[in-house]
Amino acid sequence: MKPMIEIIGLGGGDIDQLPLGIYKKIRNAKKVMVRTLDHPVVQTLSTEGVHFTSFDAVYEQHDQFAEVYQQIVKQLVEQAKIAEKIVYAVPGHPMLAEQTVQLLLEQSEIEVKIAGGQSFLDDLFAALQIDPIEGFQLVDATGFQRHQLSYEQHLVFCQVYDGFIASEVKLTLLEDLPPEQLVTIVEAVGSKEERLQQVPLVELDQQVSLSNLTSVYVAPVAKEQLNHQFHRLQEVIAILRAPGGCPWDRKQTHQTLKKYLIEEAYEVIEAIDQEDDQAIAEELGDVLLQVMLHSQIGTEAGFFTIDDVIYSITEKMIRRHPHVFADIEVEDEQEVARNWATIKREEKGGQPTSLLAHLTEGLPALLLAEEIQKKAAKVGFDWSEPAPMWDKVYEELTEWKEALEQETVAEQEKEFGDILFAMTNLARYYKINPEIALIKSNHVFKQRFEHVEQRVKESGQPWKAFSLTELDRFWEEAKQLED
Repeated sequence: MKPMIEIIGLGGGDIDQLPLGIYKKIRNAKKVMVRTLDHPVVQTLSTEGVHFTSFDAVYEQHDQFAEVYQQIVKQLVEQAKIAEKIVYAVPGHPMLAEQTVQLLLEQSEIEVKIAGGQSFLDDLFAALQIDPIEGFQLVDATGFQRHQLSYEQHLVFCQVYDGFIASEVKLTLLEDLPPEQLVTIVEAVGSKEERLQQVPLVELDQQVSLSNLTSVYVAPVAKEQLNHQFHRLQEVIAILRAPGGCPWDRKQTHQTLKKYLIEEAYEVIEAIDQEDDQAIAEELGDVLLQVMLHSQIGTEAGFFTIDDVIYSITEKMIRRHPHVFADIEVEDEQEVARNWATIKREEKGGQPTSLLAHLTEGLPALLLAEEIQKKAAKVGFDWSEPAPMWDKVYEELTEWKEALEQETVAEQEKEFGDILFAMTNLARYYKINPEIALIKSNHVFKQRFEHVEQRVKESGQPWKAFSLTELDRFWEEAKQLED
């Protein structure tokens, strides 16, 4: 017969809340081990002559709770093998927020029996006067992540037993809630020492009376306080598109929104060029709005949802980064790029019929020209020195001049396009993005022209009163101001 560990719960209060059957098991057991001596039931039974072996010292030996729990389980298994049967007592109920119990259930060397105990939840609900059917989340304060928290439900953190844990809870909550948000510290619920204290969130870790019987309660938060969370944005967009929502938003289609997506992307670039972090955040929000509107339209049509959008990009990032999410090793970013291209080609169904087959025709013309040239360069169809590139630019300029004198408008457009294509190739050689370069030039012209406008306005005269030479003098003033 396998050695056995019988696990019992000490409840969340004092000995008056301890079931009679659990009391008898403890009194009659030959060996009782407890996770911690810091519990009123243990303290009372110790005065009655019951001897407990605790694991309090293990907490002092490790920095991580995972290591503590692993060590406790290891010692429990060893002791059970020696004594054949031991009783392991834990605060609360064995199946409620007890990682050591879960680890014991996972091992196969020792038989594990759950003998029960009283959960502190019934007393907690009574003390806080809340109904869990409204939505309730119990979180282990020693190990949780921010994205797991549901603020629109009753939220309880258990095992807030010292200032360090309280500080971790506070700092995480402050990422979503204001410092003045009231939270309730619940101590020794269901016992004679029961105490409820409301404090501002920012003061949570400043409380001195924290113990193994301490929980922290956060009441449901109004959705208006969660405007920074993704699900709230999704809800707002759905409302705007719903009957009774905004007429403009309801009217939009994938086609009508195309120009706004392009405009918002360029406004992000402008904010980046201006090195304005606040503007970057705002403009990225506008881009996200376009993503959400397209996703909501897809949802209403039954074709795709925002979940499909997120799933697609998440899967793609994992698939195309095997050096991060799998066992592929890379030496540098060039090898990363080669792997990316290989994986992308496989996703598209192998080698395309043309190197240019998968280019995005909807790109702005300068960006598309650059992408075409990059593809061609990969197979050696490119100059390695700038001199012939310059020659090509001059050649195209000459052909354009000739076309202006002799050819049709269509031919003139073609020759001018050849100039832009040749200039794009030259810019690529010097590692200049032609699209961004032109954006910057547009911005500079706009600023300088606004100065010229201001000088004309200050003169009190109309534009036609100034010669081009005089206006150019204002332009030069603007250039001097930039310096």
